Amino acid sequence: MSDALRFPVGHPTREGELTPARRQELISQIAAAPILLREAVAGLRAQQLDTPYRLGGWTVRQVVLHVSDSHIHAYARFKWALTEECPRIKPYDQDRWAALVDSQQGDVDTSIQLLEGLHKRWVTLLNELDDSAFRRTLDHPEEGLLTLDDLLCIYAWHGRHHAAHITGLRTRNGW
Repeated sequence: MSDALRFPVGHPTREGELTPARRQELISQIAAAPILLREAVAGLRAQQLDTPYRLGGWTVRQVVLHVSDSHIHAYARFKWALTEECPRIKPYDQDRWAALVDSQQGDVDTSIQLLEGLHKRWVTLLNELDDSAFRRTLDHPEEGLLTLDDLLCIYAWHGRHHAAHITGLRTRNGW
């Protein structure tokens, strides 16, 4: 399987401690994620929404609903790290979540609306944090110790990553 199909914008990276300017770039990417997803699915019919973006991959619908699930977790993780000392967070099995009926049949517009509201709150929070807040940590059982700078990199990438899954499928299929 082509790595380009799985990771169309490259692999996620942690950049260490970020500059304020770099943080603003990443916060802008988080702010733009709902727009990218809305544009990526614009005009798609139900059959197209139920098409996997790659062989063995999730459907377009599942991708959109996954992003809303994932970013709900991300927002909560930021808040935990800001209000607790190095909290140990609970990961979730995203493939099992994507297999649930709401992820297989859910309305993509509802999930994008959820993302729009969530991202407005998240971006407001992020824009108010000082440098020391981005150095706060959480303990991920699978990834180890992560700073909020690390999470910012990961989730800015995440929205672009999944929007590119959809736009890549549209290009390949001439949609």
